Amino acid sequence: MKKILALFLIVISALPSYAQLFPTLGAQRAGISSLQFLKIGVGGRASSMGESFVAVVDDASASFWNPAGLVNFSENQIMFSHNKWFADISHDYLGVVYHLSDQDAFGLSVISLSMDEMKVTTEFAPLGTGEYFSYGDLAIGLSYSRKMTDKFSFGGTVRYVEETMDKLKLRGVLIDLGTFYYTGLGTSRFAVAVTNFGNQVAPDGEVILVGKREKSDWQSFSPPTMFRIGFAFEPVYDDLQRLTASLQLNHPNDNSENVGVGLEYAFNLADFGSSLFLRGGYKFNVEDQDYSFGAGVKAPLLFSTIILDYALANFERLGAAHRITVSLGI
Repeated sequence: MKKILALFLIVISALPSYAQLFPTLGAQRAGISSLQFLKIGVGGRASSMGESFVAVVDDASASFWNPAGLVNFSENQIMFSHNKWFADISHDYLGVVYHLSDQDAFGLSVISLSMDEMKVTTEFAPLGTGEYFSYGDLAIGLSYSRKMTDKFSFGGTVRYVEETMDKLKLRGVLIDLGTFYYTGLGTSRFAVAVTNFGNQVAPDGEVILVGKREKSDWQSFSPPTMFRIGFAFEPVYDDLQRLTASLQLNHPNDNSENVGVGLEYAFNLADFGSSLFLRGGYKFNVEDQDYSFGAGVKAPLLFSTIILDYALANFERLGAAHRITVSLGI
């Protein structure tokens, strides 16, 4: 375990020079994908750990991060997460996990991005025409995970996505695949996940442009496919406390590679049957994003447990995004 901790610290200390070691060769790909709401992370726990989560996930957010993580916990669970995004945009996540056995689990997830209606403006009516239009996103996913051995599990998600832009609708079906492997060295494990993989998508519908010109032919774009590989372990783990450290490399199809690191400290309140959590994370080589932090509490509730998580993610220009997550074991 000491060797693993030393290696982790060496990697962390080298991250400030990441940009020099790995040039931003993918920056020219920025802006080439559609369905951008699928890039917004879900869950207060993951967000507060710098979204370095594919090798940590053991809750109902696994349907989004790494479907192989659905079998990393034993209880059935319902999770709701609200994200107060920028410009009065709401980003919400609902996840449900049901375990068929110790080796099999199903998950259902719903992601929604919504905002208030906006005025229709034109060159001749810059203050509005009196009409309004709406914009919104929806994703519904069905996940399955199976534990093949006591060390290896895999999972997949099939997700229907829909984007509404006034009179236009963009629809598609995407696939997520993930694996989770315990190395046998202490609690160390690594995970690999590929998310939002699918065909190019284009809007359907017709709009009337200025001059009563009609347009119904639209360009298609790739979904925001992401490849993630993560590593995590616990340098401190006993009956009273636990410290989890994670490191994750992200390779998006529409931007440069980046790295996230995260820490979670858990303290057990044995007298109350509860736990307290403190978390922090940092993103390297991500434009406008840097640190995040948060806290959580887990407490018994009748015949179940409830978990409350809060996260703040800082953006250099846009400010901060706040997430609140409630998870209920059933």
